[in-house]
Amino acid sequence: MKVPARGVIVTARAGTGGYDFVSRFFAPEIGVWEDPVTGSAHCCLGPYWQKKLNKDEFVAYQASERGGVLKVKVTGERVLISGKAVTVMEGELLI
Repeated sequence: MKVPARGVIVTARAGTGGYDFVSRFFAPEIGVWEDPVTGSAHCCLGPYWQKKLNKDEFVAYQASERGGVLKVKVTGERVLISGKAVTVMEGELLI
């Protein structure tokens, strides 16, 4: 709560489970106590772990209460993310 930032990513190399790394994402300053699975965080984590593990493709686990598995691929300046997703809201822009 006292960190003056939009969000905080906590990550570690995975020890088991077939994952390369694990993470959690907290953003209480914007009303998100803990995000269950955060694609935007993995856009930062991909290049970070690329340097640490010297590889471009990862299987990541976000260890929130709900949890989720993401496949992360760093390709040049882009990070490609895939995995199972659940639609929780739909919207339409009215112009």
